[in-house]
Amino acid sequence: MDPASRTDGYIRRACAPPLEDYLRLRRDSGLSPKTAEQAEPALSGSWAWRHVTDAEGVVVAMGRVIGDGGWYFHLADMATDPEHQGRGLGRGVLDSLVREILRRAPADPYITLIGDPPGQHLYTTYGFTDVSPSLGMVLPGHAAGQV
Repeated sequence: MDPASRTDGYIRRACAPPLEDYLRLRRDSGLSPKTAEQAEPALSGSWAWRHVTDAEGVVVAMGRVIGDGGWYFHLADMATDPEHQGRGLGRGVLDSLVREILRRAPADPYITLIGDPPGQHLYTTYGFTDVSPSLGMVLPGHAAGQV
């Protein structure tokens, strides 16, 4: 993906979306809402970003990579506005991010994601597999001081 490429009325960009668009797209696509305080480090601290805008400049798809730049890369914030789903935008973001990892990372990168139900079909058709017997886990309540 070039810094900005246009096809099918959409513009694809190799950078983070603006803060308000990030927050809106997370909410509108069904991802958990985040605050600006949470979002700002995500926008500036990620290893790679992609986002797509429509003809009016509205962000309609996005995704990012977090990782160490050596061997571990995690895809996150994969989201497409429901009104723009089914047009290959999510697959395009995913493909561009994976190609970026393969281009810049040392050989044999470990690429992971957590596949929420709406994206699982995309991820499995792309070639992602279950990591069983490993299990994705979260530390609940940590932010609330319950640990």
